[in-house]
Amino acid sequence: MPTMHTRRTFLKAAALSLAGMGLPKLGRGQGREPATDRPNFVIIFLDDSGWADFRPFAAQDYPTPHVEQLAKEGCCYRNFYVPQAVCSASRAALLSGCYPGRTRVFGAHGPGARGLDPKFATLGEVLKRRGYATAVFGKWHIGDQPETRPPARGFDESCGLMYSNDMWEFHPENPEYWGRHPLQFWENGKVTIERVTKEHQPMLTTWYTEHAVDFIGRHKDEPFLLYVPHAMPHVPLFCSDRFKGKSGVGLYGDVMMELDWSVGQIMQALQANGLEDKTLVIFTSDNGPWISYGNHAGKTPFREAKGTSFDGGTRSACIMKFPGRIEAGTVSKRAFCSIDILPTLAHLAQAELPANPVDGRNVWDLIVGKPGATNPHDYYPFSTGETFEGVISGDGRWKLHLPHKYRTLVTPGRDGAAGTYRQEDIGLSLFDMELDPYETTNVLDQHPDVAARLKQYADRHRQKFYTPNAG
Repeated sequence: MPTMHTRRTFLKAAALSLAGMGLPKLGRGQGREPATDRPNFVIIFLDDSGWADFRPFAAQDYPTPHVEQLAKEGCCYRNFYVPQAVCSASRAALLSGCYPGRTRVFGAHGPGARGLDPKFATLGEVLKRRGYATAVFGKWHIGDQPETRPPARGFDESCGLMYSNDMWEFHPENPEYWGRHPLQFWENGKVTIERVTKEHQPMLTTWYTEHAVDFIGRHKDEPFLLYVPHAMPHVPLFCSDRFKGKSGVGLYGDVMMELDWSVGQIMQALQANGLEDKTLVIFTSDNGPWISYGNHAGKTPFREAKGTSFDGGTRSACIMKFPGRIEAGTVSKRAFCSIDILPTLAHLAQAELPANPVDGRNVWDLIVGKPGATNPHDYYPFSTGETFEGVISGDGRWKLHLPHKYRTLVTPGRDGAAGTYRQEDIGLSLFDMELDPYETTNVLDQHPDVAARLKQYADRHRQKFYTPNAG
């Protein structure tokens, strides 16, 4: 394994941090028990990866053998959604199981933001109470205050950035604003790199992967949650020297090959420690590609991209593997959403749900393809920032856009420079996602009964979560 390029070793940092932070700890009798029927969970969460960036979903000019192998050993979910196609909102939804309208986590938070209110429990807290070892290695982006950083939110071990890797002095559009706060690298509640530079960024994927592999080896005898939210392929793009130029198709391809390598390292660690059959692996992205960045952005076949409520933004490629539980080499078109991950994993771990309201539901029967299983949701909501923009039926068949403005690309940027958008308007629109997954033809007039039903769901959702004192 490559040497960890940090000021001190991970283990020393972990020991010092846990000893001095005064965090509530679980005793051996309360929590840490030998793994029995409780599975391990590994969540690999990419940043701004397009639905079509990996070969299981679409052909690409760069190889991704480890993700392809994951798909061969698991299931590709072609209709997996996030409720908002922006960084912080998507991550908060994954970790809390709650709609953005409930948590009020919208958009992408900058340095110093409070983020997800501690009254909403995270997946880390839910599983830690059940005796799981927990770790997050990567981009956090749901809180940059002592009470909202990983050590206070149920994660025993952590390292990475508190927000996006472009929120720094070299921002392509607003360097003066973002340069006011140095981009810092944290480990277990302490800053170990005061100012992340262009020399550090190429090592982020390597560091997160090394920590993940190390964590798996040290916790092989107890159940664990390993959350790896990579900083890449969010711009600015960086990869280590071993992958620079390797794809032959540019930097984006190099970055994707390194992310694929990371998946391979994590899977090999599970295999080496005899944990493959005990572990549910989830591989997906927080949202679709940031197409403004042109050749530094991923690809999606769907309409629009990140920062919109069209499927190019809210539909993410997803693969899950759990030998003996999820049939290998399969493809599923059943729709579900990132808010369902927390209650589903809690079900598998036999853990109690949080005391706070949780909007997600246990969808394990959908994930494993149980005959006759139906989605327990009537609908899933979509929003951009604080604007509620529409709903999709729980089965993924029908999608209703409320009237709203959205951004559409005019000219893509190149080599790290941003392109230009213009604002467009969409009126009340109904799309048949089974016949028209690209949202091209409004069938509102042809299916007024369906439109009325979804409009009723949308009106109730708006009233509950987007009026004064809502949530």
